[in-house]
Amino acid sequence: MLRRFNYKDCSPVATPFNPTYKLTQNSGRPIAQLEYAKVIGYLMYAMTSTRPDIAFAVGKLSRYISNLSKFHWHVICQVLKYLNKTQDYGLSYLSYPSVIEGCSDASWITNKEDYASMSGWVYLLGGGAVSWASKKQTCITDSTMAAEFVALATASKEAKWLRNLLLEGPLRPKPMSLLSIHCDSKSTLSRVYSYVYNEKSRHIGHRHAYVH
Repeated sequence: MLRRFNYKDCSPVATPFNPTYKLTQNSGRPIAQLEYAKVIGYLMYAMTSTRPDIAFAVGKLSRYISNLSKFHWHVICQVLKYLNKTQDYGLSYLSYPSVIEGCSDASWITNKEDYASMSGWVYLLGGGAVSWASKKQTCITDSTMAAEFVALATASKEAKWLRNLLLEGPLRPKPMSLLSIHCDSKSTLSRVYSYVYNEKSRHIGHRHAYVH
């Protein structure tokens, strides 16, 4: 990939995305759309195969294929420079732990254009990642707790799919151990263990079943 886009000898950087960057739609004439789309395609292949660490950056940048500016090119070049620095990075799988362990997180209103939040999760098996994603939420949430709850519900759907997949295989001992999903929001965990809903929290009520 780096050779294809002439970044084999570029200066490496330590992070794929600078959190201070505020990406917005280009108000002028778009530049090099075809080349930008090619880079995004290559990065998405790497992201879905072995590089969960660039999922957030690629997800953000892929929204601007139809209308990009020089700043979008600057940001995507940082991802390539990060890959140049981390060419030796990889996923490793050990025998322990043999249970699925996941982490869920969210960032509230990261996109000022449509006020959407981001959901992210990663699941580990044998110490290595087997499933990961970073996606824009399809609903508008009014608090950090609600955004975290939506992300946790989405991650729970993935956990259920992974568990069913392992149950169908012949290599896993039956019955399976319980899955473990981590969330760093105390208010979200309090909501998970509560079954009381009022008018202000009805919008997350139907997601409760997925989490449990």
